[in-house]
Amino acid sequence: MTISTEDVNSADAGGFRKWLLAPEPRGWFQSSTQQIHQGWLKFSLHPLGLAGLFIIVLLIVVATAAPLLTSYDPIVQDMAGRLAPPSAAHLLGTDNFGRDVFARVIYGARTTLYIIMLVTIIVAPLGLLIGTVSGYFGGIVDEILMRITDIFLSFPGLVLALGFAAALGPGITNAIIAISLTAWPPIARLARAETLSLRKADYIAAVRLQGATSIAIITRHILPMCIPSVIVRVTLNMAGIIITAAGLGFLGLGAQPPWPEWGSMAASGREFMLDSPWVIAAPGIAIALVSLAFNLVGDALRDVLDPRGSE
Repeated sequence: MTISTEDVNSADAGGFRKWLLAPEPRGWFQSSTQQIHQGWLKFSLHPLGLAGLFIIVLLIVVATAAPLLTSYDPIVQDMAGRLAPPSAAHLLGTDNFGRDVFARVIYGARTTLYIIMLVTIIVAPLGLLIGTVSGYFGGIVDEILMRITDIFLSFPGLVLALGFAAALGPGITNAIIAISLTAWPPIARLARAETLSLRKADYIAAVRLQGATSIAIITRHILPMCIPSVIVRVTLNMAGIIITAAGLGFLGLGAQPPWPEWGSMAASGREFMLDSPWVIAAPGIAIALVSLAFNLVGDALRDVLDPRGSE
């Protein structure tokens, strides 16, 4: 789609704020911009959500600018300076191999974002597709898909992820696959529930009478209506994904040494936690803060995108 000249001229002539608050938007671009603006205003009413968003943005900035924030290599060892306490030279001290803990924490943020991004790309479309297809067609299709979903939901997510990771073998790629295999069922359940309430709607019946195929109805009319709820669910699931990834790393099934990953950092520092608590405290605090941030943002997004969930 292209932005119409009329939209641009309206914004220039009447001022951006007047254009943004116009009661009758002209074109899809103005309408979409107004919806985003209204959503942001609602989101800004949640101070805890803003705090969570700040932490997430800070995480992204830190991960992106990691080489600019520290001169230390997170992998290079310095046995002469092992287990050094926090100082001006090493803000968070060093670990049992003399590696700068601050450098490993901020480079570990890249690993966390990498896992979150890939898991989201896998589970959101998969769960959304399975849920909408199951809810729309019903019958034997619904029975088969939902029974498969129930099998996955019958096991605790972390335990199931450990089983898949142990079967696939250690490594960050296998850890992402294992987490993805356990994270899609709740999204499928949510999408199915949304679809069940939509498939009998009048506008769906009208589209069906016009000759639209089932695929067209699902992709053009049902999927878009399910996306807001799925966004909220995925955001709330981020904390679980982070903790599961850290758990796999802690047990040696995630990112492999010497690559910095918060879970494996905590595992390597647990035997020094009494004499050198900074080794395990730094990655532990990072895991807790980022998990809390996603939960706070998810709660705020639930009020913005799915007002029914807050009633």
